[in-house]
Amino acid sequence: MNSPQLNGGESQAAKPGPQSGPTRAAPTRAAVILPWERLERPDAARASEARLAEAVGLAAAIGLVVVHTAILPLRAKRSASLLGTGQIEAQGQEIAARGVTVAIVDSQLSPVQQRNLEKAWACKVIDRTGLILDIFGERATTSEGALQVELAHLSYQRSRLVRSWTHLERQRGGFGFLGGPGETQIEADRRLIDDRMVRLKRELEQVRRTRGLHRNARKRIPFPTVALVGYTNAGKSTLFNALTGAEVMAKDLLFATLDPTMRGISLPSGRRAILSDTVGFISELPTELVAAFRATLEEVSEADIILHVRDISHPDTDAQRADVEAVLQGLVSDGTLDANWRDRMIEVLNKADLLGGVAEVQAKTGMIAVSAITGEGLLDLAQLVDARIAAGMVLCEYRLPVSDGAKLAWLYQHGEVVAREDNEELISLSVRLLPADQARFEQG
Repeated sequence: MNSPQLNGGESQAAKPGPQSGPTRAAPTRAAVILPWERLERPDAARASEARLAEAVGLAAAIGLVVVHTAILPLRAKRSASLLGTGQIEAQGQEIAARGVTVAIVDSQLSPVQQRNLEKAWACKVIDRTGLILDIFGERATTSEGALQVELAHLSYQRSRLVRSWTHLERQRGGFGFLGGPGETQIEADRRLIDDRMVRLKRELEQVRRTRGLHRNARKRIPFPTVALVGYTNAGKSTLFNALTGAEVMAKDLLFATLDPTMRGISLPSGRRAILSDTVGFISELPTELVAAFRATLEEVSEADIILHVRDISHPDTDAQRADVEAVLQGLVSDGTLDANWRDRMIEVLNKADLLGGVAEVQAKTGMIAVSAITGEGLLDLAQLVDARIAAGMVLCEYRLPVSDGAKLAWLYQHGEVVAREDNEELISLSVRLLPADQARFEQG
């Protein structure tokens, strides 16, 4: 059973309401409503205007046309509807007047709150989690990404069956000789969802094993890995393309990239590395997506260097930084990421061209700054990555028999030979190796 999803089409005009299905005839008219808990978060860095702009961007990412926005201060959360009665009535009038068919509430709604708002406004209502899941559902292109999105969607959908399908209260007949009441339709559908989730988790576990095999294969290749992380729309894919010459989708959209991409790059020293572009993070990332995309985020855990790409021109850049680091720190608790991940991180201040240029941003912040669009600062970034990789290498001394050409070739392939002395029987080498390569060579 599929849950209703947004697809950028216009809702059926004949019967507006929660069950109206979208078509492709025209863009859907949407309202974005932000309940702002300013009394609960007086020291929050995120301004309400920036948060609303982000929500509007999320709506635009799936083709919705936002015709109404509102920031509603909350003094207390209502368990039945989240918003106050007066706020609901006022927004209902705006929604009806503007022909809105989808109302996005930029908060986490319980199934009861979602159902009650749909009844009050006579239109489809989705919360922040549902909106992000719809974006991911449209953007995932690989089979792995599709599996991850479906698992996240089913996890979210399971708790909302009673809201979305009124027929689910019907009861199925009993089985067996004793008869009995049987199971209700909602129980049957929940069981089907559970069965599907078990199968998806099994398939994703196979994906994880396959990805692990790929990582082990890459470890046999003499290239360190560099992973790009950052808030969605910080410019990771544009930077990825600028550094690698690739043509990964890079648009001014939230979540333009969902599936990880890897390419080889050449550093100034001539050293080769593998650069990985990953999914963008966002504040209040749905827990269903954090769990589902763990296999993808494992690429970050294996990286020798993590480049945290920040949009330094964004008014909320500090809050975005905190959101990204919170997600990464959350991966430590479940063992996906090691506790020393900060030691491998380099912050990259992107979009410096919007703030007067790289030199000005670096002078103000003392950090590496770039413009992925203009290319300014990219050489300095490559040199910094090169130096960081070199700093992590260990100088080793080895004496090999002249006849052992295989080990000699391995050291040349995986390390940097800085000195060599040959005689009739032995070759003495001073070689710089990454610690993992040193351990592999000495154990094998």
